[in-house]
Amino acid sequence: MGKNAVAILGISGSPREASTAFAVKEALKYATEKFNAQTDYFSLQNKKLNYCIHCDHCVRERRGCIQKDDMLKAYDKMEKADAFIIGTPVYTGSVSGQLKTFFDRCRALVARNPNALKNKVGAGLAVGGDRLGGQELALLTIHSFYLANKIIPTSGGAFGANLGGTLWSRDLGTEGIKKDSEGLQTIYRTISRLMKLSMFLKIGGRKM
Repeated sequence: MGKNAVAILGISGSPREASTAFAVKEALKYATEKFNAQTDYFSLQNKKLNYCIHCDHCVRERRGCIQKDDMLKAYDKMEKADAFIIGTPVYTGSVSGQLKTFFDRCRALVARNPNALKNKVGAGLAVGGDRLGGQELALLTIHSFYLANKIIPTSGGAFGANLGGTLWSRDLGTEGIKKDSEGLQTIYRTISRLMKLSMFLKIGGRKM
């Protein structure tokens, strides 16, 4: 990989390695094949992620989180990445509980360094058992996380991928996603925009 290769971290917010994991990995594969990206992957499946207990240790000490669990691995990966693609299954019209915990625990990362994630680029994927099962609401939650942490949110643009990747699993897991050709196109549109913006920032605009 060249020195200007974009490092993209894919995060699966599902407790299973099924449709959401497949969607995130498909996004990373596309980024590698079409844009020569350097990719990494972090799944929340079987990870020990304690809830944020709002003890404010991270704010007072500015040395990270008082809890020592698998979030430590995530912090390291996030700081090294130029861009993120975060995927979630739709649970009750929003993100999974695992992913919400992940978001809450990132408070410690930015408490230690308020600019740790500044001007990185982020996009989201949401997988629902129904075609209209809350994917866009889940994507808005992902975008809210980005905005709160100085990450630049993006999507695939109007006419097909307005807020990001929206996928329909039909409750068939990975096989359902593979049949959702329309949903897969939202991944590709979203990753194309993510990568083009990331490459622009990597080359000359990162100091905004």
